[in-house]
Amino acid sequence: MKQVKWILGLVLLSIGACDPKEDSVPNPTADVVKDAIYKSMEEWYYWNKELPAAPKAGDFDTNEAYLDAITFKPLDRFSYLTTQEAFNNAFVGKNAGHGFGFSFDSTERLFLSYVFSEAPAGKDGWQRGWEIIGMNGKSIPEYKTASGGYDFKLGPTDPGITNTFTFKLPDGSTTTRTNIKAEYQSNSVLHQEIISVGAKKVGYWVYQSFKATAGLSPTSSNEVKSSMEFFQAGGINELIIDLRYNGGGSVAVAEQIMNYLIQATNGNRLMYTNKLNSLKTSLQSSTNFKKVGGLSLSRVLFITSRGSASASELVINSLDPYMDLVLIGDNTFGKPVGSFPLSRYNKTLVDNNVELVPITFATANSQGKAEYFDGFPADFTVGDSPQFNWGDPRDLRYGAAIQYIQNGTINARMRNSYFRPKWEMIDAFKGLQQEFPAY
Repeated sequence: MKQVKWILGLVLLSIGACDPKEDSVPNPTADVVKDAIYKSMEEWYYWNKELPAAPKAGDFDTNEAYLDAITFKPLDRFSYLTTQEAFNNAFVGKNAGHGFGFSFDSTERLFLSYVFSEAPAGKDGWQRGWEIIGMNGKSIPEYKTASGGYDFKLGPTDPGITNTFTFKLPDGSTTTRTNIKAEYQSNSVLHQEIISVGAKKVGYWVYQSFKATAGLSPTSSNEVKSSMEFFQAGGINELIIDLRYNGGGSVAVAEQIMNYLIQATNGNRLMYTNKLNSLKTSLQSSTNFKKVGGLSLSRVLFITSRGSASASELVINSLDPYMDLVLIGDNTFGKPVGSFPLSRYNKTLVDNNVELVPITFATANSQGKAEYFDGFPADFTVGDSPQFNWGDPRDLRYGAAIQYIQNGTINARMRNSYFRPKWEMIDAFKGLQQEFPAY
C-alpha cells in the first residue's frame, strides 16, 4: 500500500488501482454494475457492518435507487454516484452552467448569493444582491412545490441551454437577461479585502469551496496561496472567513488553509486523525500542522450557515483546540465523515464509467471530537441578508462580525434578525452537486 491522501468529499488514494485493458461496451445500468457497487461497499463503506444482505439487482431501475437501498440511514445522507469525469472536474473547478448561487431573505425574496466571475452569469455582469423576480416568464412563487421547496426547471448543466431571468437591481430598476449555459472555470475566492476597525486591520475572506488548482502536486490551491499572502502583506490582526455557502471539497486544500492560519507555536501539533472501517484500519493515519507563512492570529471569526459543510466543518473542528473561534450566522450542516472514489478498485465500475463515492472514513480533531452530525452551533445566530453585496456593512452577518471585533459581543437587533429559511440552495442538490452547488 502506498501513502494515502485524504479529501473530504474527495480522497486521492494512490493505492494500486485497476488498470483495465480489455475492450468493453459501457452499460452503466447493467446488473453487474449494481453487484460491483455492493462488493465495493462491503470492502470500503464506513458503515459496512450495517449493510443489508445484497438486494436483487434486477429489482432496481437505477444504480442510484440501488445505492439508496443499501446505505445506512439516517446517518448517511452523503454517499452518491456520478461519472469519473464529473468527479474529477468538480474538485478543480471545471464547471458547466450559468454559474450562480441563490439565497432567500427573511421575506422569502430570492437573491443572487454569489456569481462565478468567469461563468456566463459573471461575464454578463451579474452581482450578489440582485433580486431574482422571474425565470423564463414565470414569477418565483410559481415554481414552488407542494413540499415547500422550489423547482426552477433550468435544465441540466449542458452547454447551450438557454434561460431568461428578470432581476430587480439595488437601485430599484429591473433588467431581463437571457443567459446561455457554458463550460467555465469557477473561482473559490469570491471576495477579499482588508478594512480598519479601530486600531485593528481586519481581513475579510469569502471562500466558496475547497477546490484545487489543476495540475499542482501536491494538491493545493493557488487562490488560497494568493489570498493568504495578500492578508499577510496587509498585516491583519483579525480575520473573518465567510463559509456560509461553502459545501466542502478537497481536504488537501483545507489543510493548506489551516497551515496558514495556525500559530507558529502550534505549527507541528496534531491537526486531525481519520478512521476507516475494520477492514481498513491499516490505512488510518494522523495529520499534523505544518505552519506556512507569517500570519499570527489568536482567533478567527467564521460566518456559517446550514450550507457550510464537510471540509468547512473539518477546518472549524481541527482549529478549535488551538484557537478562539467565533461562529456567526447559523449552525453548520453536520458532516463529520468523508469519501473517496472507489471506481479505481473495481474494473466493472471503471469500464462502465460509474464513479461510486460512498462514505469511507470519519475524522476527529486532536481532542477526539468526531460526532457532529447535527453541525456546529453558531455562537451568535444572525439572519442572512443576500440583498447586500460582499463587504457591505448592511450585510447582517458581516456587520455582526465587525461588531464583535469592536465590542466583544453582538447586539440584540442583529441577533433578532435571525431566521432559518424553509428551503435553501443546499436542499436543491444531492451528491456531488450538493458539495459544489451552482446553477
